[in-house]
Amino acid sequence: MRTEREQRLIDTVAWVRIEDGRILCARPAGKDVFYIPGGKREGAETDLQTLVREIEEELTVSLLPETVSHVGTYEALIPDAVVRMACYTADYSGEITPSSEIEEIAWFTYADRPHVPPVDQFLFDDLRADGLLAESDK
Repeated sequence: MRTEREQRLIDTVAWVRIEDGRILCARPAGKDVFYIPGGKREGAETDLQTLVREIEEELTVSLLPETVSHVGTYEALIPDAVVRMACYTADYSGEITPSSEIEEIAWFTYADRPHVPPVDQFLFDDLRADGLLAESDK
């Protein structure tokens, strides 16, 4: 068994898109959990390169690199790993459409927090505290 210091690191980036107090979430094909859109870097990619590639792959839109802004970085322990998620906002061009790897997209409020993984829940907490994420659809 690994100690905390030896935990495997899952290093990800995520696109924080909020509209009308709701955050965009995506459910990959074959999964039953929604995630903030994004993913893992490939090779020596920077956060920006990873973010642009992943969002284009998942949601078929092009992020505008000059508008990317860091929101925060969150970490959560899961069995046998630590998930680190660097979160960014950005404007985009195109129409948000799920790709073949995304089964469903949804716009979540804070009430939907239980439907996302722990690392995403920390982001939800901060967005609600900042007044950016609505409590519910009511």
